[in-house]
Amino acid sequence: MNQKTASAPAAENKMGTMPIGRLLFNMSLPMMVSMLVQALYNIVDSIFVAKLSENALTAVSLAFPLQMLLIAVATGTGVGMNALLSRALGAKQNDEANKIASNAAFLYIISYIVFLILGFTVVKPFYASQIGNADVEIMEMGIDYLSTVMIFSMGLLAQICFERLLTSTGRTIFSMTSQLCGAITNIILDPILIFGLIGFPKMGVTGAALATVIGQCVGALVAFICNHKFNPDVKLQFRGFRPDGRIIRTIYAIGIPSIIMQSIGSVMTYSMNRILITFSSTATAVFGVYFKLQSFFFMPVFGLNNGITPIIAFNYGAQNRKRMVKTIKLSMATAFCIMLFGFLCFEFVPQVLLGMFNASADMLTIGVPALRIIGIHYLLAWFGIICGTVFQALGKAVFSMIVSIMRQLVVLIPAAYVLAKFGGLHAVWWAFLTAEIMSLIVSLIFPFRTNRTIISKIPDGSDIL
Repeated sequence: MNQKTASAPAAENKMGTMPIGRLLFNMSLPMMVSMLVQALYNIVDSIFVAKLSENALTAVSLAFPLQMLLIAVATGTGVGMNALLSRALGAKQNDEANKIASNAAFLYIISYIVFLILGFTVVKPFYASQIGNADVEIMEMGIDYLSTVMIFSMGLLAQICFERLLTSTGRTIFSMTSQLCGAITNIILDPILIFGLIGFPKMGVTGAALATVIGQCVGALVAFICNHKFNPDVKLQFRGFRPDGRIIRTIYAIGIPSIIMQSIGSVMTYSMNRILITFSSTATAVFGVYFKLQSFFFMPVFGLNNGITPIIAFNYGAQNRKRMVKTIKLSMATAFCIMLFGFLCFEFVPQVLLGMFNASADMLTIGVPALRIIGIHYLLAWFGIICGTVFQALGKAVFSMIVSIMRQLVVLIPAAYVLAKFGGLHAVWWAFLTAEIMSLIVSLIFPFRTNRTIISKIPDGSDIL
């Protein structure tokens, strides 16, 4: 990326001048579409794997905690880079923005080295800790799948790095293009590599993993090209590069709470797998299917988050309170509508959703009431998700971390354990609603504090809303 750094004044940047409704649509829709496609190919992945066997589906489901950890590091680092980069651009600090981008890329390289080592060392003991030696087939398939994902994780890390550079400068359409290219590649390769079509060997779950990492590499390449050709606002500078401790600390000051927050999701999933496997591998498979299905509704909201983060951060840097507040209000309304749709699907067509995964009679018996119970918390979850994004954009990501800890560790896992002991499998699913109610109570505290200490003290700024 050797393009010249743009020196246009901040007033010319659409994040400071475009009407908020149009800007939110312009910034978030491409990200929401790309996240929806991302969710779709995750679901397609599992649909194809489920056609192999229920054990194959369980093996892939048990891999999810470590996959979540990988994604947590990638996206959490991106959150820190995104917020810091957009703030620097909003304040017209272009040289600082270039330094931030280069140091963030360096952090992604270090992250890959760590996960490469983990891919060779921790996968087998990770599976053994969940299922022991109870099912050798699940163990072997799971190790093959997860090792492949971890060892070749450079595609995912590079893709997220380059995509966040694009979103930080308002070029979300190119980020969407990257996601679409990666997703389409994965969807095409899934049946070919899993079932051995058009002359390829039948590779089973390993084929699913290879399709995923190849799709991620394609997405990374497209995102890199888009940055090189269409992103003059930021350039990566590695000639004479030396890590800047100040910038790295600031990226992680914002990003680490997000990493921890998502890593908590990894711990939660791991703990739930251990609780559910005591009932049956089918119960674990149902939980894995739920996580795939929920991504279809949560991912667009996360795409919305990716779109609004640079808007809020830019206008925070430009000291424009009115535009920040309007962005927050519109994003909350949008998130609520998406989650309401998810709630309705889980309540009224759970059989159809489970049927996509070749569900057995046992899976339907367990899964239908599970989805209906879990789906209730969608009516509450949207508020905490948007509030968390606002905290991150304002450099207060620790608030998001606290809420996430409350929801997933302090309440959800203990509640699931107690309900499993005294109420059986059916009762376990109520832990999700219990946790969401508690997190909502905590979430209501921080927005008022943030408004009082930060947002209310910012000048009104532009009347272009």
